[in-house]
Amino acid sequence: MKRPPSLQQHDKAVILSPAGKVEKTLVLNAAVVLESWGLHVVTGEHALQEVGRFSGTVEQRLKDLQHAFDDPEVKLIFCSRGGYGVVHLLNRLDFRGIKSNPKWVVGYSDITALHAALQAHDIASVHGPMAKHFSEEGGDDPSVRYTKSILMGEPLLYEIPLDDSKGLNRNGVASGTIFGGNLAVLCSLLGTPYFQIPHKGILFIEDIGETPYRVDRMIWQLKHAGVFDQISGLIVGQFTDYEEDNQMYLPLHQSIIEVVRDDDFPVCFDFPVGHTRLNYPILMGMEASLHINTNNILFKQ
Repeated sequence: MKRPPSLQQHDKAVILSPAGKVEKTLVLNAAVVLESWGLHVVTGEHALQEVGRFSGTVEQRLKDLQHAFDDPEVKLIFCSRGGYGVVHLLNRLDFRGIKSNPKWVVGYSDITALHAALQAHDIASVHGPMAKHFSEEGGDDPSVRYTKSILMGEPLLYEIPLDDSKGLNRNGVASGTIFGGNLAVLCSLLGTPYFQIPHKGILFIEDIGETPYRVDRMIWQLKHAGVFDQISGLIVGQFTDYEEDNQMYLPLHQSIIEVVRDDDFPVCFDFPVGHTRLNYPILMGMEASLHINTNNILFKQ
């Protein structure tokens, strides 16, 4: 796995919109934060376009992303938002440029598809906050500060206190390559060349606005696809903007643990990753260690 070089003062960063359209103000404010890190920030040619729900046509979005992949001066590709649309680009992207000159790609949600494709090409990336978060929370926000420290080459270490009042966490230790992201996007990639399951990897999942029965179906999809047979640990991040369904056999979190009841890997819930203010960055495709005990979670990369 190729880890891009740590960012340096005056490195070039480009803000792109490979999926959904984004408000101009959010991009401008995010650029201010990135510039405060000492980076030279530019905005992709079509990053602020609007074509329906997208930031541009497929050709426009592809052009911006491919240009950033191929430009050896670009050291950071900062995705403005998720939404929907990365899937349109995957089979048309040429990864030779970014493999020759590895650079950081940052984003989450629909950007999960891009992370998966990069991981399939042995390029590490960062699952982390995007323009809205940078704009609204500012440079002193913990998730933003963690993102900066990772990109600047500092080691990643999270010690997260646990409140396991429901008794769902399964204690234990796991180590392996981290992969995953948004659950719906991840499941949409099953059976494609872009979804590769690292042997004894650590899977993390999160989602927004998905009803419990849909989450249950996707977790079962992962099970039937053999994903849980190949991992060493499971991190369940934040599932937001949904209501429990009293017609389901169990509440959402309990339904997830029920599916993996017969597996023996450690599992933790409510990890601070997802569509929330505490959206801690994770190094995709890199080795990680996960320690879950009664009082806390220790996550290290």
